[in-house]
Amino acid sequence: MNSDSDLQIAGDILDVPHLLQAPCEHPSTVAEFVGLARSIAADRAQWAHLVRYDATTRWYHRLRTGPGYEVWLLSWVPGQGSGPHDHGPSSGVLTVLDGELTERTERATRALGAGAQRVFAPGYAHEVVNDTLEPAVSLHVYFPGLTEMPMHPWPSAVEAHTAAQCAGAFPDPAGAAGA
Repeated sequence: MNSDSDLQIAGDILDVPHLLQAPCEHPSTVAEFVGLARSIAADRAQWAHLVRYDATTRWYHRLRTGPGYEVWLLSWVPGQGSGPHDHGPSSGVLTVLDGELTERTERATRALGAGAQRVFAPGYAHEVVNDTLEPAVSLHVYFPGLTEMPMHPWPSAVEAHTAAQCAGAFPDPAGAAGA
């Protein structure tokens, strides 16, 4: 079992497919929210035409609301990231629809390809970044609906890369190091 999992008591529901439930009209359990995310992900006609890519800011669109939850669609161009944050009192399900994203916490880094899902509890702090050269799209289900997204002080991936480059950990891309 992953020591960074939010679901330590019962394990990670995503590792036990037979426990996943079909989507219902008014989801109320973690398994039902995971099922909702999977059903939306599988129905590209519901979301693909809405996706926009914006190099200046992260693009997002509220796809659906229901009793006690919201569903958001986000796009990520290469290099875009969320910065370290949590979701306040909301739990959530993150599903990668297209491309690849990287999730970082203070304890782990995970590459998340299309179809990957992460379930998290209130207060779970992470950063999501597109570290690839291709755009990515993700779906986020928050329950209750997202009311806050407090940022965290640990260095973001972009800040860590910049600090390492300044310290000489990465070669100067222009080849001018030491000149």
